[in-house]
Parts: sequence; structure tokens; C-alpha cells
Amino acid sequence: MLAELTHRCPLGCPYCSNPLRLDPKGEELDTATWQRVLGEAAALGVLHVHLSGGEPLARPDLPELVASCAKLGLYSNLITSGIGLSERRLAALADAGLDHVQLSIQDALGESADRIAGYRGAFARKREAAGLVVAAGLPLTVNAVLHRGNIERAGTLVALAVELGARRVEIAHAQYYGWALANRAALQPAAAQVRRAVAEVEQRKQAHAGRIVIDHVAPDYHARFPKACMGGWGRRSLNVTPSGKVLPCHAAETIPGLEFWSVREHAPAEIWQDSPAFNAFRGTDWMQEPCRSCARRTVDFGGCRCQAMALAGDPRATDPVCSLSPHRAKVDAALLAETGAGSMPDYVYRR
Repeated sequence: MLAELTHRCPLGCPYCSNPLRLDPKGEELDTATWQRVLGEAAALGVLHVHLSGGEPLARPDLPELVASCAKLGLYSNLITSGIGLSERRLAALADAGLDHVQLSIQDALGESADRIAGYRGAFARKREAAGLVVAAGLPLTVNAVLHRGNIERAGTLVALAVELGARRVEIAHAQYYGWALANRAALQPAAAQVRRAVAEVEQRKQAHAGRIVIDHVAPDYHARFPKACMGGWGRRSLNVTPSGKVLPCHAAETIPGLEFWSVREHAPAEIWQDSPAFNAFRGTDWMQEPCRSCARRTVDFGGCRCQAMALAGDPRATDPVCSLSPHRAKVDAALLAETGAGSMPDYVYRR
């Protein structure tokens, strides 16, 4: 379960995956409600909880929520920018039973990292946060989102994760919906850049085998087939927003017409089994051709529904990144228009 505790965040990343309309502080679930939801999620069968945001450190009750996870036997992962993480706060979280920390890094070069984050001094504070996590004996994962502004340093980002003492590094590529879609022309790398980055990360996998786990998620727009987004709609995970809505994926609100139930009125088990949103794209019955008769229909489940909505205007369409999709030309046109010669547009920051 992805528990989005708050949408408040000190950073303004141009690829932010949170919705265009953020939940204000006054609409956030209170401590007792989150604790109830965690208990009901554990009863449903949830094993792993990502405590995320925004920046979850903006919540003063974070140690209480971590303690609830520990009491329920839920593996807790803090997803953080590192801004606001002090030795004292980390000690409180570790004492409460926190299992793991995932730290975002915007680039391997400080000046560029700060520019991407829209926060002066962010890179230095992230390095400090990584040192605190490792010194506390907690497992550290570094997450880096690749795009046009940093993709030439994909291998260097892996090296930085090793230097910081991370046990795992996630090298992901920007996905274009929400705020990232508004910045796509500034974020979209060229095909040659993607090929170099993929080769460099694979090389680092071999060089650092046994020292660090390297997860590399290929970029959708440059793939032949889509990936099974979220492991398939309503199959493996659920996302609770700061205000209590439960989503099959964190971008599901970009699809109009879906009815999202809230933990304020329904238990997670009821939402998982019976809510309209979770059943909208489960299985294969909803599929159009060519997905309906495709041998990959139970491999990638048609790809990303949010991407289909963003590019094809139809959430039931075959993911347009698929080479078999009738909408693939829209992806190719975007790549041609946005990765040609010329200066990179300025970022539009989230504030």
C-alpha cells in the first residue's frame, strides 16, 4: 500500500507524479484514521507500506504511524526527499520501528540537482540525510528519475548511490502524466540518450554485482511493448491519498468518470473488492482490440490506463506506447517534436 500522508512538499520537481490538484493540509486524514486504515490494510493482506507524500516528514505524527506499522507487522518504507530529516527525527523513527528509507536524488551534480528540485541546497541536504540513514543502520534505497536534464549521468547516479552507502538504487524514467505531462518537452530525452543510459546502467549492474541492487525501469515512450503498470490494475497494490480516497494507482484520478471510494466511509477490503474504480480495468473483459486477442494481454494487461487517457483520450485504448497500438503514431510524433535540435525549454515548477 502506498500511503500518501500529505501532498505538502518543499520541492517543485517538474516531473512530479502527484495530481494537478493537491489535497490541502486541512483535508488530510488524522492520526487515528490513518492508524485504523493501517490495521484494516493489514487485515486485508497488505504486507508492505510505503509512507509517502509529498514529503511525509511534514507530518509530526510520522513516528506514531511507523509504530503502528511495526505493531501490525507491516514492513514500513519511508519515501522522502530528505529535507527535514535530522538525526533526532531519524532516531525517533528508528525507535518506532521504521524498516527502510528511500531517498530521492535529482542528479549527480549538485547545481543541476538543485535546479531540477527547485530548491537551493537540496543536494547537500540529501547527502547529509543519506549519511544519517546509513549511520543509523537502516537500509537505504536511492531513487533517481531520469529525463533530458540528467540522463547523461545515469551511470554516475548509480556510482553516487554506491558512494552514499545505499543497498539498492532505482533508476526510473519520467512518466508523462500530471505535472510531468506539462513539462514533457523539457524532460523528453532523445533515443540515442536513452540507449546510452540503458547500456551504462547495465554495465554498472555487472560492475557492482553483489554490492548494490540496481533496478532499472525502461522508458515507456522508447519501448516496443508497455509494462504491466502497477503489476496490473487492481491486482497487487492500492494507494490511499492524503484525504482518504483509495486509488488503483497514484495517477488514476487523471481518468475522468471513475468513482473512487474513501476510507472515511469504506474499509480497504470493501474498496479493494467492490469499488467501481478498482473493478473498472481488472482482468481482460474491458479490453479493446488489439489487446483483447493479443497473447500479451495477461502479461502487460494493456499497459498504463492513465497513459492511454493522456495520449489517446480513452482509458480503454491499448497503451499508445505499444508498437501494436493504433495510437503509436502519437508517441512517435511527440518524440520527433520534442527531442529534435534546439534548446531545452524551461521547467514549469510545481509550487
